[in-house]
Amino acid sequence: MSATSVDESIQNIFGPIVDFLETIVFFAVPIGDAELPLLVVWLISAGIFLTFWLRIRPIRDAKLSFKIIKGHYSRHSDPGQVTSFQALATELSGTIGLGNIAGVAVAISLGGPGATLWIILAGLLGMAVKMAEATLGQKYRTVHADGSVSGGPMYYLRDGLKSIGRPKLGKFLGLFYAAGMMIAVLGAGNIFQANQVTAQLVNVTGGTDSPLYGQGWIVGLVLALVAGVVIIGGIKSIARMTSRITPIMAVLYVLCVLLILAINIGQIPAAIATIFSSAFTGAGVTGGIIGVAIIGIQRAVFSNAAGTGTAAMAHAASKNKRPAEEGLVAAWEPFIDSVVICTMTALAIIVTGVYQDTTSDGVAMTTDAFNTVHDAFSILLTVSIALFGFSTILSFSYYGRKTTGYVFNQSKIAERAYDVVYVVFIVIGASVSLDMVVRFSDAMFFLVTVPNMLGIYFLAKVLRKEVFDHRVGCQTGQIPVVPLGERSTILGAKMSEKIDKNGGSQPSGGADKDPVSANASDR
Repeated sequence: MSATSVDESIQNIFGPIVDFLETIVFFAVPIGDAELPLLVVWLISAGIFLTFWLRIRPIRDAKLSFKIIKGHYSRHSDPGQVTSFQALATELSGTIGLGNIAGVAVAISLGGPGATLWIILAGLLGMAVKMAEATLGQKYRTVHADGSVSGGPMYYLRDGLKSIGRPKLGKFLGLFYAAGMMIAVLGAGNIFQANQVTAQLVNVTGGTDSPLYGQGWIVGLVLALVAGVVIIGGIKSIARMTSRITPIMAVLYVLCVLLILAINIGQIPAAIATIFSSAFTGAGVTGGIIGVAIIGIQRAVFSNAAGTGTAAMAHAASKNKRPAEEGLVAAWEPFIDSVVICTMTALAIIVTGVYQDTTSDGVAMTTDAFNTVHDAFSILLTVSIALFGFSTILSFSYYGRKTTGYVFNQSKIAERAYDVVYVVFIVIGASVSLDMVVRFSDAMFFLVTVPNMLGIYFLAKVLRKEVFDHRVGCQTGQIPVVPLGERSTILGAKMSEKIDKNGGSQPSGGADKDPVSANASDR
């Protein structure tokens, strides 16, 4: 059976169901000539509320956040399976991906350069949402007898709402979230990634003349074999891999973009001016300024995944005893994803002028921007896409496993069965488009923001107290810096072993003991 016939069969069977689901999840109201999805309003409203409720202050909290990432406040013996840095890398590897490369290009092709500014603003609002998710994920996680950890929105929905007298609602919302996310990750984090990596490899190796054309299953099989080995090892294995891949792929991509910007440095001021002017005029875009804003915000939400609860699952596994610390780390994820990486991609597209060519969009537009430097740059972009796609596949496999475990009462058999299905879907995703499956899983991916954000609203007082108490604790010295020898390295090894290997000498900067100041009036 051909790939086309498979897609057609799935379309005929599930098409009406997916159409109905999309109508509900992405329901939009007309605003002038534009349409505003209520889902976007739901997530942006949550970002605005939490930004003020938690008094987000990224600049003032930056020093504390970086110390937490470096492990200054956690012991190697603390409950958990990964370090704060590894949790950060796991979540970033799941969000920094094709949304930053293709999604930004799509936003610019639909909304013009001005969509970039709205992507940035939505990313800043997403910081508060991720902070809330990670803090609650840590607070209501379950540490099992073998030291493994289970956490995420399903746990703070169930146990958090139970603690405030709403056990039935919490149980329902937790199961709703877990079942939805278990399905969602198969499309957004698996099939779509494998399919796009394969498409890019085929494109740069000759298109229809490529030896890989029509043989996507080969790419899928390679991805599946490598991913399967990592996935079988669980969160520690995934974290070890992502904590190495994420810096490499980010540095490679950023260096390429910086070179593009350096070559076109004279165009940067004009590009920035164009971003601001078109953001507030919306010239040539359906719906004008509102249309531009909707496109930019929607792309940012889809890129950084703030509100979907993935940060709660990644950071629940961290070695930590203070939930707010993981929240402070997670807050930087939308900033890195939407404010830094997306903005750099947008600038590369704008300064090279490729966005004015209406024949290209998505990955093709970003590829055109890279090719303005040299044809070989498309190969570097392909490497970046492959790394982005692979790391996303790894991260989302963990989210799928944990939600499966929740739905099936921590059954190891169910979790392993899900791993097998997940790996098989990598090969399938690389072989056929399965557009209907991706549409269904995408709808489910954003449907779970409803129970997740409802739970966060219900737990808003608990969340605020956790964050504010931590700030005061840092100011008063009640939360001291952990002695160097008791910490973990950022990659999870015992710091004491590293010191012993260095002959007992401490790494420079290791004696940082000053408490991080926080203003008590913020409480």
